[in-house]
Amino acid sequence: MSKGNQPTDGGNLILSADEVADITSRELGIKRFVRPFIGSRELINSIDRYCLWLAEASPEDMRSSPEIKRRLERVKEFRMSSKKEATRRKSSPPYQFDEVRQPVTRFLAVPEVSSSGREYVPIAWLQPSVIPSNKLWVVTGAGLFHFGVLSSTMHMAWVRAVSGRLKSDYQYSAGIVYNNYPWPSTTDAQKARVEECAQAVLDARAAHPDSSLADLYDPTVMPKDLRKAHDELDKAVDACYGRKSFGSERERVEMLFELYRELVEGEVVVSQTARAL
Repeated sequence: MSKGNQPTDGGNLILSADEVADITSRELGIKRFVRPFIGSRELINSIDRYCLWLAEASPEDMRSSPEIKRRLERVKEFRMSSKKEATRRKSSPPYQFDEVRQPVTRFLAVPEVSSSGREYVPIAWLQPSVIPSNKLWVVTGAGLFHFGVLSSTMHMAWVRAVSGRLKSDYQYSAGIVYNNYPWPSTTDAQKARVEECAQAVLDARAAHPDSSLADLYDPTVMPKDLRKAHDELDKAVDACYGRKSFGSERERVEMLFELYRELVEGEVVVSQTARAL
């Protein structure tokens, strides 16, 4: 898991839908450099936001566009005015994002911030044509099994126990939440069942194409088919941990922390053995 791309651009590489319509009406050639730019808010609420992604633009492409030239000059000025030396160094080249971590294959996107009023953090698949912002956590190389576990009540018990908070919202992190999560050891049959249920969750979402993730995961109006799909997914993930059900969230958290303790102690033993060798 890693963060998405951070522009540090003073807003000059970021475009609203109206701005895209305006600049492409004046300079049609810019359209091929406009990409969807998605953070937590955009992912959850289906908000259209875009950026100028100039990784494949030639010097001629950029010099021949008055709009791009104007925006790059402003990016350079913004970065040069920073108190951080590292940011000032990145004033050249201004057409490149400050931090670039763009996946080249389909990836899982996990919102950095999401409402604690939801039972699940809304996680989604995105294509490499989409630019994830630094407000998304990105998991490359993931499959349906990973989506299923991260979308489960079991994982949410861990999130509620260890994640930070922004006011009352969950503040997901790689270092504390994701990297420390005790993933289950599974049989092939258990993994296949989680994958089957994870696909059912995606299918239930797809049955409501006009609804945002915020709509779908509002506990008051969550569609019945999506609720049923998540219930089945929870059973499948629980089975991976050797349980048919849990009496309370406390039971889940106690078991997860016990697994975490065993993992940490195992890592210590391996480290000590390696040093001895």
